[in-house]
Amino acid sequence: MAVRLIIGAAITLTAFALAGRRVLMLYRLGRTMQPVEPGRTWNTAARSASKTGGGGWRAGQPVRRLGAVLVEVFGQRKLLKWSAPGLAHFAVFWGFVILGATIVEGFGALFDRDFHIPLIGTDTWLGFLEDFFIVAVLVGLAAFAVIRLTQDPGKQGRRSRFFGSHTTAAWVVLLMIFNVMWTLLLYRGAQINTGNFPFPHGAFASQAAGHVLHGAGKTGNDILEAVGVLGSLGVVLTFLVLVVHSKHLHIFLAPFNVAFSRRPRALGALLPVYSGGQKVDFEDPGEDDKIGRGAIEDFTWKGLLDFATCTECGRCQSQCPAWNTEKPLSPKLLIMGLRDHALAKAPYLLAGSDEAKAALETTDADVFKEARRPLVGGADVAGVIDPDVLWSCVTCGACVEQCPVDIEHVDHIVDMRRYQVLIEADFPREAGTMLRNLEKNGDPWGRGAKARLEWTTGLPFEVRVLGANGEDRIPDDVEYLFWVGCAGSLDDNAKRTSRNVAELLHEAGVEFMILGSGETCTGDPARRLGQEFLFYELASQNVETLNSVGAKKVVVTCAHCFNALGNEYPQLGGHYEVVHHTELLARLIKDGRIQPVGEVDLAVTYHDPCYLGRHNRVFDAPRDVLGAVPGVKLTEMPRNRERSFCCGAGGARMWMEETIGTRINETRTDEALGTSPDLVTAACPYCIVMLTDGVATRKQQGKADEAVRVADVSEVLLRSVRPDSPTKP
Repeated sequence: MAVRLIIGAAITLTAFALAGRRVLMLYRLGRTMQPVEPGRTWNTAARSASKTGGGGWRAGQPVRRLGAVLVEVFGQRKLLKWSAPGLAHFAVFWGFVILGATIVEGFGALFDRDFHIPLIGTDTWLGFLEDFFIVAVLVGLAAFAVIRLTQDPGKQGRRSRFFGSHTTAAWVVLLMIFNVMWTLLLYRGAQINTGNFPFPHGAFASQAAGHVLHGAGKTGNDILEAVGVLGSLGVVLTFLVLVVHSKHLHIFLAPFNVAFSRRPRALGALLPVYSGGQKVDFEDPGEDDKIGRGAIEDFTWKGLLDFATCTECGRCQSQCPAWNTEKPLSPKLLIMGLRDHALAKAPYLLAGSDEAKAALETTDADVFKEARRPLVGGADVAGVIDPDVLWSCVTCGACVEQCPVDIEHVDHIVDMRRYQVLIEADFPREAGTMLRNLEKNGDPWGRGAKARLEWTTGLPFEVRVLGANGEDRIPDDVEYLFWVGCAGSLDDNAKRTSRNVAELLHEAGVEFMILGSGETCTGDPARRLGQEFLFYELASQNVETLNSVGAKKVVVTCAHCFNALGNEYPQLGGHYEVVHHTELLARLIKDGRIQPVGEVDLAVTYHDPCYLGRHNRVFDAPRDVLGAVPGVKLTEMPRNRERSFCCGAGGARMWMEETIGTRINETRTDEALGTSPDLVTAACPYCIVMLTDGVATRKQQGKADEAVRVADVSEVLLRSVRPDSPTKP
């Protein structure tokens, strides 16, 4: 017993010293990062946010955060959406949770061979549960091995979600987990034969192992018991050291990353620019304010937590529209690159004084060189992140949606864009035209305010325009302010949608009013590009206008306007009840105020706009509208709802040429055409532009029927409600 205790103590102290040293370094590195925004409470019902203090900690909504940990980490919600891999991970995760009891039993056995956990240590159910999960983990390991072999990056290349991951380390971890399981069975089987096993019944796998080892006799099993318990603890402790030095650090960090992530999800609103945990005042910025992320130490401690928590599972990568169309952006590789850079630069960041940092140039040239490497590369300098990676993002949120540990990829990408745009003035040249149009004319096309009423031409009724009759506030009889948006006013396809919606609201007896030339761009494309100052100017102007006219309920047809007005304008004091036109139309149909009676014999497919669906969870309303129209046959695309594939317009990509890989909109168009539709529908003007272009391209190539069209869902409804409408194509 003494020898067993000495060896056990030695390996325990060694493992804890090595692991503790690493954890201390990571903690100190986190302390060098920026604080997060002041604690915030997110009210999704009102799509608003309010400060609650918190000193740089996301301390709001503790019950919701605890619930998220229970559901996402212990319930494995996102992982279980992936069926076989999810079940395998569930088995291994819960195996380690339950088998924590065997670690307690192992340490206890160092002091007393007859040790058992007090109160429950001899219960049949505990013995059965431990053995059940030993077997379940082994089955899970076999499943993981099959998955790794069938999705080997060496054979599948970019198509493998493990492309770029540390696959060798993953195999080592699988081997270590296997070693934990077989040493447990060796130890427990030998215990049965020596009479020291605490469970008289239930431990079926251990009993089978004991049967195999029975022939070794009493002395042999005494030795095997000692070897098994020390081997089991040794493997577990070695695994501990390996975990804190590898990507499997997520085993410990995942609960914290989920708990401190933006709730309910890091989608919808972007955060304002924060420096030192405080919002930057663009009217009077401080001299030391950090604008965006220009170096790894400019990220917050939550950013570093994101990087360290990445599991390299590749779920984000497999869903990314940029990666799936041969762009250089992989959300996984982006996070891995930032993590590796942070760890490589850690000695420099932790050096303390400027003299100590300078000394690294001679004592550790590699660290000093890494410290001087720019975060985003340029034309002549290789950075941690290639510019094409940064500008390929469409901010669709597919990565955030899929990440099982709630990494906030989009926030980090936009923060790096902010630095490039506002500090370096380095961004794609073609985006400059859009920004200049926003600055001078208040819309991305540069048409100006005078053109914002053109869409009303041809309507069989007069649209009420605020101020046309001398009013300066919205009258009491007006139920909704119709925010038409830049596309709805100026783009030919989107103008048709505006007329459709206006006719339907008129048909339902809904009194609405528009601002006309009083509208200007919400600033969404500027903000997604990283031009936060321009967004601030445009949004502040709109908030002032909306507040001055007494806007309370706003209906919009653009998913991007919907997101900006509802989720981001509260950051500037604009609190409104914002509804998407599909939500309002679905409600009017349900209430009987709109009655689709005419049959519309069309095969239809529906594309979920990212900023309506994934970012704001509006999935059912457009489908309810289509489902209410007699004769419509809706066929879903393979990727729909939360897993919808982006049209390629988000993240200000609408205004930038797509020169790398295949076009995202054409990939999505092919999915739509695969359902053999007469009509491809969407509920966002950006999506309709991109899908219309995609269908036109396929028609030119002879890959699409000439009769196939793209339209907003409101057009389908209007065909049924008023077949004689003058806006009918």
